[in-house]
Amino acid sequence: MGRHSVAEEPVPHPLDPPKRPQGRGEATGSHRIVGKKAPRRRIAKWPIACLVLVVLVAIGVFGWNWADGELNTRAEAQAKACSAGDTPMRVIVTPSIEKPVRAAAERWNNAATVVRDHCVIIQIDALSSASVLDGLVGRTNLDSIGGLPAAWIPESSYWVTELNTAKPETVGSPAQSVATARSADYPLVGLAGKNIDEVQMRAAQTFRQYLQQPAQQADFAAAGIKAT
Repeated sequence: MGRHSVAEEPVPHPLDPPKRPQGRGEATGSHRIVGKKAPRRRIAKWPIACLVLVVLVAIGVFGWNWADGELNTRAEAQAKACSAGDTPMRVIVTPSIEKPVRAAAERWNNAATVVRDHCVIIQIDALSSASVLDGLVGRTNLDSIGGLPAAWIPESSYWVTELNTAKPETVGSPAQSVATARSADYPLVGLAGKNIDEVQMRAAQTFRQYLQQPAQQADFAAAGIKAT
């Protein structure tokens, strides 16, 4: 009774699974690699760069050919659309707006703008609003302003009101501003009378809309005149 008893190790049952050894990792044929991944294989970048370059060159060539073909197609279409030939259209402007309107007219003419099967060629003349009004209402000879223009752009609606009061039959279409400045609204008014046909009257309205587009408005801004 004075001796300490030693616990006997239980005898494993034949059906129990074998015990795993403690304190060591699983065998892998050698020591186990923990926390490391196999190095990733690098892909060469130069073949991808070459492929991208080839694609970009192909897109550029295609785009250039498409643009060139598109311009040729438009030019051919405009030439066919201008079946009735050229029609001149004279526009008188006040001197302060001559530069941007003349630039717009040159752009219009270079584009061979077609109105009702006519290629309308615009001519710009700069004269004072007072002299133009005098010629239009008969205070002076109409020849003093070079004859009746298809359109007129004075510096103010005041002059259009004076024309409409003195000779309303001369006004072919309502005036509308194409730019503004201090004490000026630059209205374009289409005129009517002898030698002004329907094509010119229509072209005057189309040119007014043309002057209100961004490209032409940029010319006004460059001349120190505000856009509409």
